[in-house]
Amino acid sequence: MIYAETKPAGAAITAIGGYVPERVLTNDDLSRMVETNDEWIVKRTGIRERRICAPDEYTSDMSFAAVNDMLARYPVSVEDADLILVATNTPDFPFPSVACQVQQRFGIRSAGAFDLNATCAGFAYALHLANGLVTAGLHRKVLVIGADNLSRITDYTDRSTCILLGDGAGAALVERSDTPHFLAAHLGTDGSGGIHVYRTGLSRTMNGIELVDTGKMVQNGREVYKWATQTVPKGMRALLDNAGIAMEEVDWFVPHSANLRMIESICEKSGFPIEKTLVSMVYYGNTSAASIPLALSDAAREGRLSAGDTLMLYGFGGGLTHAGVLVRWSI
Repeated sequence: MIYAETKPAGAAITAIGGYVPERVLTNDDLSRMVETNDEWIVKRTGIRERRICAPDEYTSDMSFAAVNDMLARYPVSVEDADLILVATNTPDFPFPSVACQVQQRFGIRSAGAFDLNATCAGFAYALHLANGLVTAGLHRKVLVIGADNLSRITDYTDRSTCILLGDGAGAALVERSDTPHFLAAHLGTDGSGGIHVYRTGLSRTMNGIELVDTGKMVQNGREVYKWATQTVPKGMRALLDNAGIAMEEVDWFVPHSANLRMIESICEKSGFPIEKTLVSMVYYGNTSAASIPLALSDAAREGRLSAGDTLMLYGFGGGLTHAGVLVRWSI
């Protein structure tokens, strides 16, 4: 459903939920699969565990579970949502979309639905889009999900990458509000860096370069690390400039949980205290589009977030693409 109403409005996040699969893959488990050990992994990534989907569990199943968790925790409904956005790069099928499966599962009678692929920046992009559509008066309630099933595209012979990745999903509602709670956004892309993290599809070349064709995710971690630690601090400053606020006014930084050492470097370069940073990778691994909503869901469940807190969400990853959203927490 799209409303003809065009009166400007505000938008707010009104609910949050999360889900990770039951199976735990520890660092010791990985040491029996590739040449590595717990000490080496923790020292370089900060990751201790990751969650892995069951053989019959997919991105749609995790999305359903994240929405159910959200519904159990907040007095909200999704049957009257008028748009469903699922940020993922691991849909169950090329088509139909995961968003269409969510529509069917929850009996959402009149809603648009589509998947959005901005890899690890996907949830931030989806929030930015949801806010724009609600604020423009085109939609009233948008169900936003970030979910990825990375274990199915992980090469477990590549020790530099397989130690990072896990599965999970997070869900949020973005609804019309009398007061705008989205304060600013900053987006950027460097397509020349796409060669540094990819999975082959119909094409086996990129920018004239022959790709490694394993059917799994391929990553040059050194180059991605360098790009992220240079790009994100600059993006954070641009985001604050767009909002006209100082770094000291931000209560929580919620970056994509790629690697704890990367996040520490970003915090050091930006001047933001690591103690006020929310991450999800320590026990879930890098869950791509799910990492930011999982960090938010856990922090909300633990009572660490308060209404009125200013949150800086910042996703970054394959593309290479990045997106920051500054949000006033409202729940």
